[in-house]
Amino acid sequence: MRPLTGFADLAGLRVGIFGYGVEGHAAAERLEGVAGELVLVDDAEGTGGDVLVNARGGHDALATCDVVLKSPGIPRRRADVLALEARGVTITSALNLWLHEVALTRVVAVTGTKGKSTTTSLITFFLRCLGEDAQSLGNIGEPPYRRSVDSSTGWLVVEVSSFQCVDVDVAPGHVVVTSLGADHLDWHGSLDQYVEDKLSLTRAPGPHRTLVPDTDTFHRMATRFGGDVRYVAPEPPGLSSALGLLGRHSDSNVALALTTVASLTRRPLEEVRDEVTRRGAQFVALRGRLTTLGSERVGSARVRYVDDGLATSPLPTIAALEVFADEPVVLIAGGFDRGVDYGPLAGAVARRPLATLVVTMGDAGRRLAAALAEVPGPVDVRRADSMDDAVAEARRFLRSGGVVLFSPGAPSFDRYRNWEERSDDFERAVSEQARGWSLGGDSNP
Repeated sequence: MRPLTGFADLAGLRVGIFGYGVEGHAAAERLEGVAGELVLVDDAEGTGGDVLVNARGGHDALATCDVVLKSPGIPRRRADVLALEARGVTITSALNLWLHEVALTRVVAVTGTKGKSTTTSLITFFLRCLGEDAQSLGNIGEPPYRRSVDSSTGWLVVEVSSFQCVDVDVAPGHVVVTSLGADHLDWHGSLDQYVEDKLSLTRAPGPHRTLVPDTDTFHRMATRFGGDVRYVAPEPPGLSSALGLLGRHSDSNVALALTTVASLTRRPLEEVRDEVTRRGAQFVALRGRLTTLGSERVGSARVRYVDDGLATSPLPTIAALEVFADEPVVLIAGGFDRGVDYGPLAGAVARRPLATLVVTMGDAGRRLAAALAEVPGPVDVRRADSMDDAVAEARRFLRSGGVVLFSPGAPSFDRYRNWEERSDDFERAVSEQARGWSLGGDSNP
């Protein structure tokens, strides 16, 4: 089959959609009336309707397709995916087809181990500060190929996961990489493969600018980048705080966003910064990214409850601990175990100068506890089997005030549908247990 250049190329074909979650539903909606026949397959039981289960005939049905659109959660190198390709089935993704149809000069793709959601929202907000039409899409919002999304005008700022990078074979006009660390090793197979897959987006064909942080880590990886590479130094402290963002990593995210917007609009960086500074109070920080839920009075002190539920790998959890370096902290961490190295997070906990308790949950929590047992000096670790138990342990520990930091450092799907459901559970547990609780409602503790 000739290379695919958009959804229109699927006209009249038998098309499989492998993975029927949010992206799969959007792809099926987009192909209604285009594809000759749709074959819907998912790994999960109980999806209902016309959806086949992969373990019970789904793979055989996909093997009869001309093209299969693979959802991001299904590993590109999984045996059944490779078997389809070996039988001559074209494997691609809905995001890749959409990129072939849209004006790439209007697209910014944002990826990274941590900070991509925040940076996506910052770029969109900064563009709007300049009076530009812009929308956040992808993992932070709607799939850009959903029929209800109008991508015909304006700037399109798309959060792209490492899962999605692998299937993209055309470069957006601007690619932003926020950070690199260990994540999704169960999907990619190794840390080196994860980095290779993540950075493959920067090497996709087509003219584009690649913006990365000006750090030793990114300079050491210079040969792995493609495009017109620009290294971006962090912003001086001040603007990120005015935007309600915490931590030194926020200064880097703000700088990447400012530089990207200046490049897109061809305006001086100072002009962009001035407009953002003037309108900064209008920015609404993301839920689940160091968001203060509220506080509880404990004698003459206060216990603050902070939701960092979007931290699904160790790197953002380490950054969150740095924000509260001068306060006692209870870290509630753990969840689904996808094989990442928890040694760096254990080391960050051990180096904290003030009292720290780590309450672990799930299989990832067990591995974090094992890593903490290997660090020098005693580290207080306790196990919780529910969010209620974790919050109760935290309240008992912080009798003289401090921060209860829910920053799991692991995905949610061992017991929750997604990170939002898990953060909801944390907020519920806090509100039910805390006495004298008062809502904070912002992201600046």
